[in-house]
Amino acid sequence: MDQYDEIETGYPPADSSRHKTNIPLYLILTILTCGVFNLYWNYRQMVACNDLLSRDEFSFWIWFLLSIITCGIYHIFYQYKMSRAILEIQRARNRELFDNLPLISVVVTIIGLPFVVDCIHQHEINKLVS
Repeated sequence: MDQYDEIETGYPPADSSRHKTNIPLYLILTILTCGVFNLYWNYRQMVACNDLLSRDEFSFWIWFLLSIITCGIYHIFYQYKMSRAILEIQRARNRELFDNLPLISVVVTIIGLPFVVDCIHQHEINKLVS
């Protein structure tokens, strides 16, 4: 994308390299902080997907508030929605699709391992921006 693409779409060119993260480090920081660091990790994934989609699909504060209000049920929907967005990006960039990502995301989150889903999502984002 160049400066003219920014004018046409209304979005700045995506700096994809800033969306790649060290998954083991983020997982360790999430465990050491009893999940608090995961809030930041989810925020980073939302920013990455919004940037790669060139639209504001995800809002950290809406996700945060609805997850609290619904006692975590909204988070399950969010994991599904994030996985669908990753598939959309993969499709748009003609990358290999992880077709079962939405199902895996929901099932693994329901059984109480949302950090594993975050690792999977980040792995897919890292592949997209590499």
